[in-house]
Amino acid sequence: MFTSNEISVKEQLAGKRIMITGTTGFLGKVVIEKMIREIPDVEKIILVIRGNDRYHTARERFDHEIAVSTIFDRLKDDSPAYFRQFCLDKIECVTGELTEKNFGLSREDFTLLAGRVDIIIHIAACVDFREQLQRALMINTLSLLNIADLIKAAGNIPLAHVATCYVNGFNTGDCREEVVVPTRKAFKRNPKGFYHVRPLIAKLQKKISDVEENCPRPDQLAERLVELGVKESHRYGWNDTYTFTKWLGEQIIMEELQDSTLTIVRPSIIESTYQEPVPGWVEGVKVADAIILAYAREKTPFFPARTNGVIDIIPADLVANSLILAAAEVLAMPGKHRIYQCSTGSVNPLTIGRMRHLLQSETNRNAGAYERLYPKGTPKRDFRIIDRTLFVMAMSALKGVVTMYDGICKFTGMRNRIRKVTNFVNTTMKLAVTFSFYASPNYIFHNNKLMDLSSRMTPADRSAFPVDARIIEWERYMGPIHLSGLNRYALKDRKTAQSQAEENIRVPSIVNIPIASGSLEHGKV
Repeated sequence: MFTSNEISVKEQLAGKRIMITGTTGFLGKVVIEKMIREIPDVEKIILVIRGNDRYHTARERFDHEIAVSTIFDRLKDDSPAYFRQFCLDKIECVTGELTEKNFGLSREDFTLLAGRVDIIIHIAACVDFREQLQRALMINTLSLLNIADLIKAAGNIPLAHVATCYVNGFNTGDCREEVVVPTRKAFKRNPKGFYHVRPLIAKLQKKISDVEENCPRPDQLAERLVELGVKESHRYGWNDTYTFTKWLGEQIIMEELQDSTLTIVRPSIIESTYQEPVPGWVEGVKVADAIILAYAREKTPFFPARTNGVIDIIPADLVANSLILAAAEVLAMPGKHRIYQCSTGSVNPLTIGRMRHLLQSETNRNAGAYERLYPKGTPKRDFRIIDRTLFVMAMSALKGVVTMYDGICKFTGMRNRIRKVTNFVNTTMKLAVTFSFYASPNYIFHNNKLMDLSSRMTPADRSAFPVDARIIEWERYMGPIHLSGLNRYALKDRKTAQSQAEENIRVPSIVNIPIASGSLEHGKV
């Protein structure tokens, strides 16, 4: 039994039709798995998925890209008939493109979809730190106008929207669960709290058009639009295009739903699961993992970071639990705007230096157990953290020398004997450009409101859906749990591992995130 002021997750979600976006991504799969396992009485889980070149319909993508994921192995082992029947009876797949008006559906079908939905969990995002500006803007910001249209078509469906703690941008110090005030004073704030960003979006779209019209070579257009995104992000107070467009998205959805029910859930850097469905489950290479793989492949022995800075890593199952608690609350207590940060920094901090030590120690003790991660055994050199300013000076000088020598070799036809040095410089610089902001933190994310939400759940739900980061034992998580997960789930075989490592070193994404994949990764439209 539970008291009248406690919220029951299973009671609130039983009989409900829950629409979820971003379910082909990492976090989306963790959310679906937990719902199937813990909320059997849900009426429907409605997945909006765009078709692709290989699978044209949402159902085909669910069957061939989602249902086959190893995230569901526990369910298939424990209750294969239940899992199969749940997918047949309670998973509804809608083929739609979130970035298009009415999701690319007819207006009639769009209205019918709205009428079948009781709550929306919006996870889909473009999580590449260095995405072309127009694409990041379209997915992370403007697509929320289409989500808002669906909500209004049915008379204000409650929304739980996934953002990121890194919408805090270049703010330092204590970052709390509230509307983020930009470090640049270029925005006007509405009395209800959000910022007017539509004029800025129009300016960005004009700059995008100018680049598209004036780029002299088509093969340079993508890189020009990436550079524009980074430049504009820095101009307004964010490190990268991903976090900038996610902050813009927060303002857009708060404005559109200012009289509706909205909860924004901000995870920090999402990494492998801590407990469920199994410890260490991960899909793809996330933010910290690109650096781990660079070290494992001996691509680079050091990285610029603040050793005593707190890196905020959160296991994916704690994020999924936070979203499910938020969904239960918006149904039980509608009519409000809320912000929750799913983070570790304020209650169970992990410094960069300690993380490096834990990973290094586990590698030195047990590299042979991770044959895909360390195909050559223990790396010959320890992974070192160096001062960021010193790194930039040294690498810039080294890159200049290497570039000059490389040019001389090409011009004279001489054999380039420092190709390994060239590759080392390029790999290290690309990793640093992408990740050094996150590895040199000057902020602490607080999650007091999320902890208060958990305290208002029933005792059974607090046990079934834990969100308290104090349960994390970093020695286990950053040692055997995470490395085992990378080895087992992210890296399929040595050939795949090598190509995946090199690809993520060349063009790291978060993560999926989110960051990488990110990461910070939530999912992709």
